[in-house]
Amino acid sequence: MQIASNQGQNPLELLVLSACETARGDNRAILGLAGLAVRTGTRTAISTLWRADDRATTLLMTEFYQQLTLGNSKAEALRQAQLVLSQREGYFAPYYWGTYTLIGNWL
Repeated sequence: MQIASNQGQNPLELLVLSACETARGDNRAILGLAGLAVRTGTRTAISTLWRADDRATTLLMTEFYQQLTLGNSKAEALRQAQLVLSQREGYFAPYYWGTYTLIGNWL
């Protein structure tokens, strides 16, 4: 399997795949779409390991982007968003906030 590369061009800095199971891979695409994106030149991908709750995703992504605007790294922004969601009534269980994973450049 040959993969096209984006190297030498302006790489995509951040790709957010908040749909269900976009980090779930197989023997042809380790870490699913997110892994494939990073492997082809995207610097960072945020993806999900299992089915994501729609409302939880909206809340988490809103907080994630707010954290980025505060100057936090992508990894810290995701961590803070997960902490905020995990403390919100009805979203304590890791099912709601633990599905998100960051692949690639954490800064």
